[in-house]
Amino acid sequence: MLRRLIYPILVFPLFLFFNPQTALLSKSRNNIEEILQEKANQIFVNYSEINNLTLKNNQELKALENLVKSSSFNLSSKIAKRYPSLDLQASGLPKYVAGKNYSSTSNTTKTSQFSANPSLNIKLDLIDPLRGLEIQIAKDNFVIAKNNYEIKKKDLIQEAKSRYHKLQKSYQDIQNKQLSLDLSINSLKDAQSKYDAGIGTKFEILEADAQLSRDRQALNEQKIQNQINKVALREILNIKGDFVINQNQKLVGFWNNKLNKNITEGLNNSLSLKNINLKKSIKQKQAKNYLNTYKPNIYISNTLTSSFFKGDSLAFEINPKKSGSSYTNTVSLNFGWNVFDGGQNKNLNKSVNSDAISEDYMYNNLANILEKNINKAYLNLKLNEEKILSSLKEISSTEESLRLARLRYDVGISTLKDVLIRQKDLSNANSKKINAIYNYNLNLDELERLTYLKKSNVCNENKSFTKNDIQSICQIRL
Repeated sequence: MLRRLIYPILVFPLFLFFNPQTALLSKSRNNIEEILQEKANQIFVNYSEINNLTLKNNQELKALENLVKSSSFNLSSKIAKRYPSLDLQASGLPKYVAGKNYSSTSNTTKTSQFSANPSLNIKLDLIDPLRGLEIQIAKDNFVIAKNNYEIKKKDLIQEAKSRYHKLQKSYQDIQNKQLSLDLSINSLKDAQSKYDAGIGTKFEILEADAQLSRDRQALNEQKIQNQINKVALREILNIKGDFVINQNQKLVGFWNNKLNKNITEGLNNSLSLKNINLKKSIKQKQAKNYLNTYKPNIYISNTLTSSFFKGDSLAFEINPKKSGSSYTNTVSLNFGWNVFDGGQNKNLNKSVNSDAISEDYMYNNLANILEKNINKAYLNLKLNEEKILSSLKEISSTEESLRLARLRYDVGISTLKDVLIRQKDLSNANSKKINAIYNYNLNLDELERLTYLKKSNVCNENKSFTKNDIQSICQIRL
């Protein structure tokens, strides 16, 4: 009888505490759901389409394409120096001269005349000591421009893949937090039921409700982060409108190449290292060209000049019908030689040669950085393989621990605190697996970018395992 009187008094404040908080959380959740509501007419973006979408839509790549074209046109302009040049000039087209010439010792003369004096000059360089190296420098610059385009293309594709993996990971984080939220809801229901039955405590209800609030907040944070990741992927792929991706996280491949091969191929295929060698070659050619200015330049020219006039010039009486014309054609072999300039070009030669030597140090430094990055990516890949395997085992054991803890709590030989701890352990284990797969995929893409080798869909490691004992990354389905 006393219990029946006390129970409503205890439950009523608790009811007042729960309802406003639950209503507030529900309102917050509804607002977030409205913000994150998906749009209609979504397009599907698959991981395998990242390369094509980046090449097709990225604006930065389109800008670099124009730089490659610019280098191509510059090369064509240098090659054009091998061919003759043609110049057409005209001194007055036409030209009219009018005037009067007075002298005290002779008769006054007058001028009234229209004239035209066109000239045509053809020039062909027979020996130009600068031309050959200028063409070679333009070719090297063209190759550098193409390499820069390829470097940027691969960097953007890797970044797009990274953002794709990050968006995929955020979907898995949402599912993990949703699972934690569902478990917390069940825990709160169990605590409330036990309290109603008189075998539980108010503290357990408050503890379960606090965990529920934390899980709900964590879920909302993951949903917001998911949208941020989606905007980042949309930006780099330049997608107009909304889109969806495959939300199921998986391994995108296997890496069957040994570390030594990774380093060798990475250094041999690096376009950045090739560009450094090309820049050194350009500077050496520029230095050589400074000395070539002291060599003679020989060219042949043909100049055709003509003149036409109508009217009189310096005549006593102007005859407007008078006209005439003349022309001359001159063919010549010409010679030019810069014998001395005070040592200006010699000093420029020494300066550029010093710059060329500095490229060797830059090459060695970049080679060391690339080797370090390849080592780091490869070792992290192996580390994340181990993390994936250990996280799968941890998930299996924590799921069983949670099941046993809930059974113990149901029969009254354990506390709700123990159940909540096991819930948190399961959520952490799932997070470890999600992060390990995410980092594993990033390492694969990074190794592809650094070594120019390809990942494989087939794992080369052949071992026999028991059915439910995952001991190798090869057993994980792609």
